[in-house]
Amino acid sequence: MRNRYLVVVTLLTGCATATVTAPPGAAVSTREGELPSWQIPNLGEAAEAYYGPDSTHLIAQVQDSHAMMGAHGKPGFLTTTFTDAGTDIVLVNDKGYDACSYFFPDGKHLLWTSVKDHMGTSGKLEGNWSDWRNYPQGAELYISDRKGGHVKRLTNNNYYEAEVTISPDGKWIVFGRQIKGNMDLWVMNSDGTGEKQITFTEDWQEGAPYFLPDSNTIMFRAWKASEYGQRPTPMTIFTVKRDGSDLKEQTHTHDMNWAPYPTPDGKHFLYVRIEPNSNNWEVYLGEIDGGPNAKPRRITFDDGFDGFPSISPDGRKMVWTSNRSDASKKFMQNLRLHVMDVSSLGLGPK
Repeated sequence: MRNRYLVVVTLLTGCATATVTAPPGAAVSTREGELPSWQIPNLGEAAEAYYGPDSTHLIAQVQDSHAMMGAHGKPGFLTTTFTDAGTDIVLVNDKGYDACSYFFPDGKHLLWTSVKDHMGTSGKLEGNWSDWRNYPQGAELYISDRKGGHVKRLTNNNYYEAEVTISPDGKWIVFGRQIKGNMDLWVMNSDGTGEKQITFTEDWQEGAPYFLPDSNTIMFRAWKASEYGQRPTPMTIFTVKRDGSDLKEQTHTHDMNWAPYPTPDGKHFLYVRIEPNSNNWEVYLGEIDGGPNAKPRRITFDDGFDGFPSISPDGRKMVWTSNRSDASKKFMQNLRLHVMDVSSLGLGPK
């Protein structure tokens, strides 16, 4: 007898049947063109979520009353962990205003960005996480345990440091650092020692770096400061080795190719494009080293904002940020986290 509170989405992948279970009471979306998905319940506005090693817990910035006020007079966002069923919600940091965060592969430690030690005196965030010309200076990198205890600060300066992730083997951290208005990528050991700059560009602004499964190749996106202000701003997705060698373009169009995330199979990546002549942001699946003739697959189908995609380590679930639940579809407002069953795409580790 079917439990009326349990929705099980079943997909066939080759000869095997893969199931992803939506949380009790969740309304599963089966809109045309998309694989089944649901909105994570019990969370307010949130963005940029990433799965932990159990492929169930996530970490993200969630709007919280403990945060400093943001530019629009609303409370800011703080690092929070939770399950994709909207349970086991833990506020990791209760001070300041946070940005990018990530799970260590041991599942016991977290990596996050905050201005909690550089809050100023106004009570409001000084700077704008979304404007590279006005990034919050003094954004620092931290490590903590799952509950936000045993906090260790990794950086100590007045630069902007964010967009931080860790390699699958747990040995390396990669992050973005902005010095005198110029953004480059840096790597360091997972304990915060041994900082090394790996990109050196005056015009290109690199960010959003993520390790591929080999823990040696890094995928990132970049745009040129000289082209900023075009609508949309042209962006390119690249890969580079951890030592800064073997730089390769992975997208080959002079338009916006944004928010990349490599899949666990090491062969594909999720990213975001804007549909032609519109303000419609959609998630696509590309092929690593596919060349200029590769045809990306569109994953989301909504006329608003779909962005910040990432995928669970088992390759079965994609989490992304969308304003599809908001009738006004105001850009980058009323954002919520959604989960899609992508098990039929065969993106898991080989």
